[in-house]
Amino acid sequence: MHRSRFDSGLSTSSLTLAVPARRLFFFSSSYATMDKMENGLRSVDTGSIRTLSSSHIDDESSLGSDSEINGFASERQTDKYGFIGGAQKYSEDTAQDIPTAVLRQREVKWLDMLSHWDKWMIKRFNKVRLRCQKGIPPALRGRAWLYLSGGKVKREQNQGKFQELDSQPGDPKWVDVIEKDLHRQFPFHEMFVSRGGHGQQDLFRVLKAYTLYRPEEGYCQAQAPIAAVLLMHMPAEDAFWGLVQICEKYLPGYYSPGLEAIQLDGEILFALLRRVSPLAFRHLEKHKIDPILYMTEWFMCAFSRTLPWASVLRVWDMFLCDGVKIIFRVGLVLLKCMLGTREKLKACQGQYETMELLRAIEPRYMQEGFLVREILEVPVTARDVEREHHIQLKRWKKNRGELNFKPPPRMHGARIIMLAEPPRRQDLQQNPTIVLEVPQTTPQLQKGKEEKKSKKKKSMKKSQPTEEIPNPYPLPSDPQSSSSELPAPPPGNSVMPEAAAQTETDSVGEQKTPPTDLPSAKESTLQRSTQSLSSTEQDTYL
Repeated sequence: MHRSRFDSGLSTSSLTLAVPARRLFFFSSSYATMDKMENGLRSVDTGSIRTLSSSHIDDESSLGSDSEINGFASERQTDKYGFIGGAQKYSEDTAQDIPTAVLRQREVKWLDMLSHWDKWMIKRFNKVRLRCQKGIPPALRGRAWLYLSGGKVKREQNQGKFQELDSQPGDPKWVDVIEKDLHRQFPFHEMFVSRGGHGQQDLFRVLKAYTLYRPEEGYCQAQAPIAAVLLMHMPAEDAFWGLVQICEKYLPGYYSPGLEAIQLDGEILFALLRRVSPLAFRHLEKHKIDPILYMTEWFMCAFSRTLPWASVLRVWDMFLCDGVKIIFRVGLVLLKCMLGTREKLKACQGQYETMELLRAIEPRYMQEGFLVREILEVPVTARDVEREHHIQLKRWKKNRGELNFKPPPRMHGARIIMLAEPPRRQDLQQNPTIVLEVPQTTPQLQKGKEEKKSKKKKSMKKSQPTEEIPNPYPLPSDPQSSSSELPAPPPGNSVMPEAAAQTETDSVGEQKTPPTDLPSAKESTLQRSTQSLSSTEQDTYL
């Protein structure tokens, strides 16, 4: 994974200082290889460190060409995620279906959490984590991601900022590189299949806005898949703020010049592997395979270009809830599964064979159910990641000196982000997508409604008390009565003891009468259903 800034005429010496020479081969060619694999090809690209030239991009035509769109592409069937083909298209072998009734129940629970987000995050975050591990309902995934990442609060506190950035032309050097990368992002997805379509236009807007928002970082090619995944679930403005949160809070420094943060995390991954799978650790150490050779694409794209799509969504649900430790766990699971047994290692006796094995992960290890179970069982916590980060940072400073780019501290999950930047109440308010203008009632109409209400209250006051029904199964303490005859109804002029006691207390004034404007049972049920529907009406992405 290489930065696009090299097309801008910058020399590669700065990167060579940060990355050892033996790391450059796969590091520089991985994106081109990904592009070929996306189109169903498997080949090894030995390109240079520079980004792909324009001629290379023209040769690597994707399904997004105009001729294909005007021809057969529109006749293809899309899966439930929007893919019309490619390795990430839905299949029953890589995903697990959830019954509709269970999905509806989860949606109700998530709607309640989103309506009281601050309380859930502070008091019941473990429950939020558990529901993220089970999988966020597809209808609410976009909104949940925005809340988890803190993008919702960021957007509300920066009203109009995205529109301001979107209206600016942008730096020409970044605009040119971004335009070259648009057609390469998920070319088999219906949203990005058309050159110049709405998906590619929104992707351009989001990436260009980020280069203006953080001009010191500019644009990195690995940001494009991150932004594209967000755009599949939310509008452009929300996707922009989600991208900002991922780049600044979850993966700080990943996309900055020099890519020092990703190299540090590679060393952290390698150190954690010693504890999780000593056999895989010794094999990689023996063949001197640096982590940057196999984990760059995984981490910088958050596995969005590696896993089947059902698994990508489940990983992102947990990643945005618990932070980067989930990304480490996924990497450790894949390494353990592919290199953790002696039978596996017999097939890769050298560096080349090992790299080929890691670039072709077996589908059974990426299957949604299997992968999620393995992720939850990996004994790696955020504290472990931070402890190893300090160790590797000291080692880096000893061997290479200070970091050229010092990123902000990493936030491990949604709760830490929320506590670091406490939101205002209005920042979490859910705004409906469709707003209906209700005409204001005239004074005469309002007066008529009030008269109807007062008449209804009077009629409720005058309603006769219900006649008491005798108990057909008297208790032993009750007065004896004939078993063959029902108790006779009381005389018309007689008064029941309870009623007499009630009238006596009313006359004396010792007991207050219950308020007459209390809603009936039907009214209270209707009020509850109206409250539950109000949150559904405000659902933006159902």
